[in-house]
Amino acid sequence: MKIRNILAEGRPTLSFEVFPPKTEDAYDSVERAASEIARLKPSFMSVTYGAGGGTSDYTVEIASAIKERYQVTPLAHLTCVSSTREKVHGVLEELKAKGIENVLALRGDIPKDGKTPEVYHYASELIREIKEAGDFCIGAACYPEGHVESANKSIDMDYLKEKVEAGCDFVTTQMFFDNSILYSYLYRIREKGITVPVIAGIMPVTNAKQIKRIVQMSGTCMPSRFMSIVDKFGDNPAAMKQAGIAYATDQIIDLLANGVNGIHVYSMNKPDVARKIQENLSEILA
Repeated sequence: MKIRNILAEGRPTLSFEVFPPKTEDAYDSVERAASEIARLKPSFMSVTYGAGGGTSDYTVEIASAIKERYQVTPLAHLTCVSSTREKVHGVLEELKAKGIENVLALRGDIPKDGKTPEVYHYASELIREIKEAGDFCIGAACYPEGHVESANKSIDMDYLKEKVEAGCDFVTTQMFFDNSILYSYLYRIREKGITVPVIAGIMPVTNAKQIKRIVQMSGTCMPSRFMSIVDKFGDNPAAMKQAGIAYATDQIIDLLANGVNGIHVYSMNKPDVARKIQENLSEILA
């Protein structure tokens, strides 16, 4: 099923993200985690993509297994900045062959050495090619606090508008920890004429060591209320996990109460975290 049709139903959706293994010997454990999350019957599941080989080889395989074994709609990520046109279209042909209709089109991270094939520079270029390549439902990323490489938030919204005009059907936000940031962002993009559905990306922080990496990668704001939780429970893994799930649940409840119906959880291949969040929302999502 196409995700744009799922969203058009107007009901709250809860989806989860999984990522493929970095090495072949880790495949079985990742496949088990993906299977356990799929058994929760989320609205859909996204499967990330590591450009340049490695995890990219497993994206289609795991997405296909989710679809065929558990009848859960998969969303296959596809990044382009480190890929050739032949590689991108090869993956699109694989997706077609497996009956996978949904693609999350991303530029991807620039390699540390800065070397890329110089074929793709922006996600909007990839979106146009996917649109021409077949009847896919196309998602894209958006950044409520601005992309770390953008000069300012206004320019970042211009790039988002280019993605929408190129043909994306919905967007999913980068993680954020203060809902007021999203509400302000939604107002500003609607004022700019961007009307596609926006799915809120939520990261349950279950380990205090995640914080440094999250800030480095995304530059996201960590509100004082959240940092108080980390300061209090960060040295107690069990308590931090429980508190992190509770904080994410509280975020989601507030979003749903304020009309944000699409919730995407960056579950980090942790079925227990996905399950607990779903349980916490069982009556709210019923």
